[in-house]
Amino acid sequence: MDELDIQILSILLDNCRESDRQIGKKIGISGNAVSSRIQKMIQNKVIEKFALKIEPPVLGYNVLYIVVSGQDLNQILKQVRLVGEPFFVVPCVGDITVCSIVIKENVEEKISLAKKIMKDVRVLSIFEAQNPGIRSDLTKTDLEIINVLLENPRARIEEIAKATSFSTKTITRALDKLQNDEAILFTLIYDPIKLEQFVPYAVLTWSNGDLYKTLKILKDEFSQSFLQKPFIAKNQIVLFLYSDNIFKIDDVIQKVRKISGIALADLFIPKKITFPQKWIADTVKTSRASKKLHLLYQTN
Repeated sequence: MDELDIQILSILLDNCRESDRQIGKKIGISGNAVSSRIQKMIQNKVIEKFALKIEPPVLGYNVLYIVVSGQDLNQILKQVRLVGEPFFVVPCVGDITVCSIVIKENVEEKISLAKKIMKDVRVLSIFEAQNPGIRSDLTKTDLEIINVLLENPRARIEEIAKATSFSTKTITRALDKLQNDEAILFTLIYDPIKLEQFVPYAVLTWSNGDLYKTLKILKDEFSQSFLQKPFIAKNQIVLFLYSDNIFKIDDVIQKVRKISGIALADLFIPKKITFPQKWIADTVKTSRASKKLHLLYQTN
């Protein structure tokens, strides 16, 4: 792994449908060189799989984030599944695990249930998360295409057309719509340990000021170290960064904490990233069978 590999990985994390040629133009190498580096990262298991990430509210779900301390990941997942389906699970350095779970309703009851049943671990934090102001309008056509993209988010237009029997014009139009939808992300899952001399990490911040003004300051200050775009949830901003020196990370945390609008900032260094998608596939299958032509949801 070198800096060019990290740049390619970063671009693919934000849009894995970006073409090799487009990526090459951005980082100053040929499309063939980009393709070769991607294949090498796949062969070396740096890139584990390409994935389609859909924000749960788009499919009618609420989201809970649970941060727990404990060593037995299987036991943690067993208890989490009593509350809802895992959206992603990230074990971190220090026996900390960050879980996101999807639930249909009764959010406060689910939070209370989680606190009661998770007795074998220490719950450090639990909160409902929503993306403010994101609106999505998925049609039955979109769902048919998404069903194919769940298997291969990088599928070519012709492959999608063949699988869905839609015209390439319809596929092209739908892909443009999906890629411009803030609630849908064409991304990938990578193995943090395989990044070798680079250390990926996340900084979870709590804002006590104007969220978007604070986000702009964070982007201006730290965008050169972004591994992927920041994520906003209620009054939280999550930064995804990387460093070539673990000792530099502490300096970044201290700088983040001093920024106006930041009340708290916590550091998480992932050891593994799991991104279960069964709940998405099941929901898409059910929605495709629905008589409704549109799925219209808006996060609050």
